[in-house]
Amino acid sequence: MDRRHFLVLTAGAAALPFAANAAPLAYKPGLVEKHLKAGDTVFLDFKADWCSTCATQERVINALKSENPDYEDKITFIDVDWDEYGKSDLAKRMNIPRRSTLVVLKGNQELGRIIAQTSKSQIKALMDTALGAATA
Repeated sequence: MDRRHFLVLTAGAAALPFAANAAPLAYKPGLVEKHLKAGDTVFLDFKADWCSTCATQERVINALKSENPDYEDKITFIDVDWDEYGKSDLAKRMNIPRRSTLVVLKGNQELGRIIAQTSKSQIKALMDTALGAATA
């Protein structure tokens, strides 16, 4: 094996632990409906890059995903950029009051919601609700 192949393979192997936490899907109009029609359980994260509460929620969500791979495997996570979609039809229809709102959907039902909470136990409870719906 030559040096170039070795370096490429080593870089790829080093990236594997980070691939376990796949990035959430970025919201675009129609994406939520597409996944709900497919029977997926959807976890919406209304967030903004500048929001410290959102950043804390994201750290908790990622830690929980690391502890239980089923979250990532069975739930569709979608990030909704508040600055771009905070006044969208989706946000209005769902009565989303602010960024840092987390919502779980299945079919045509909202299964749970957290607004501006960063408690690991509360976020875990919401993710467990989503996981329960996804595996029912």
